[in-house]
Amino acid sequence: MNALNVTEYTHTLGLQAKTASALMARAPAAIKNKALKALARLLRESTAALQIDNARDLERARAAGLAEPMVDRLQLSPKVLETCAQGCEQLAAMPDIIGEIMGMKQQPSGIRVGQMRVPIGVFGMIYESRPNVTIEAASLSIKSGNACILRGGSEAIESNKALARLVQQALAEAGLPQDAVQLVQTTDREAVGQLIAMPQYVDVIIPRGGKGLIERISRDAKVPVIKHLDGNCHTYVDDPCDIAMAVKVADNAKTSKYSPCNASEGLLVARGVAAQFLPRIGAVYAAKGVEMRGCPESLAILQSVAGAKLVPATEQDWSEEYLAPIISVKVVADVDEAIAHINRYSSHHTDAILTTNHLHAQRFLREVDSASVMVNASTRFADGFEFGLGAEIGISTDKFHARGPVGLEGLTSLKYVVLGEGEVRV
Repeated sequence: MNALNVTEYTHTLGLQAKTASALMARAPAAIKNKALKALARLLRESTAALQIDNARDLERARAAGLAEPMVDRLQLSPKVLETCAQGCEQLAAMPDIIGEIMGMKQQPSGIRVGQMRVPIGVFGMIYESRPNVTIEAASLSIKSGNACILRGGSEAIESNKALARLVQQALAEAGLPQDAVQLVQTTDREAVGQLIAMPQYVDVIIPRGGKGLIERISRDAKVPVIKHLDGNCHTYVDDPCDIAMAVKVADNAKTSKYSPCNASEGLLVARGVAAQFLPRIGAVYAAKGVEMRGCPESLAILQSVAGAKLVPATEQDWSEEYLAPIISVKVVADVDEAIAHINRYSSHHTDAILTTNHLHAQRFLREVDSASVMVNASTRFADGFEFGLGAEIGISTDKFHARGPVGLEGLTSLKYVVLGEGEVRV
């Protein structure tokens, strides 16, 4: 496509989405749920066919020399597709929040004032790698009564096209406009530039991908952006704690999967338990080939661990999102130093404390300035599906509107409603 064609094409998508959004906003809950159930069924029926399309993307990615963790993100395994189908069904089973009126209060003038939950309208979603995001975004858009324009990465184009066809088939089955979910069919980067600069059609942009992508969109967008830049998450092992539990959780938070933004990249350990805890977690990480970039105090304790990959940490390591079998390790004096370290270096995505001290747990929850804060649980739980949201469209580290996993509520807005009986202002 030449530049003129890309401009015309994206503006056509925008107009179609705007038109569809009005129909979606008034669609009954039963019809939206019918579309979601149809999509779940189609995903299961099409698993084999989807894997053929997905194999083309995987083959092209490997031929292009894409790193294996990135190739892993592209995979549409039967398990991934089943999770997508379950997410659609979970959303269908949830109450419809559109049209809810809350906080209705009588005013001295006689009017009653409250707020109604309504769809945002049209959102643009720009994402890299994971094609399952196509289904997460589409299903949340349907349930929340929005329309969306999806622009996936060129590395997953065949998978995304196949999934988008199923979404439009499900919409048609339910009698909803197919243009309610549209996939940008071109890999031309100019389409992104157009999509983020159409406030007449698009109400919000949600980028999901690498830091470069999100920085570019935040800089150039002419519509509001819901974003998170990176996932430098921390696990803090407190004094006192259950050492065996701490080893289990710190292991899962780092090694269950290296590529997600909710994997722990930093491990903080209270000085009082460091001598007990570090050799045990060090042995686990060593067995799994995880490199530990430590402060001098942590390295001195970890020296005794056979086969450990130990590297002195630099200042940059405390801020790093590795997305790889690497973790920074620091011994801290206590919960105060842990909170201060996290608030300075974390990306405010997800941070966890492992402790048996209730007061320490409460302080951590109150004072750590992150979108998700956890007690005695793996940071890997920071996920819309795991939080019971049905699906998520991304995780926001912004502080306004939507924060943390962005599910149904994050794709809605509130408008004031006023009920009167002929009152006039004096």
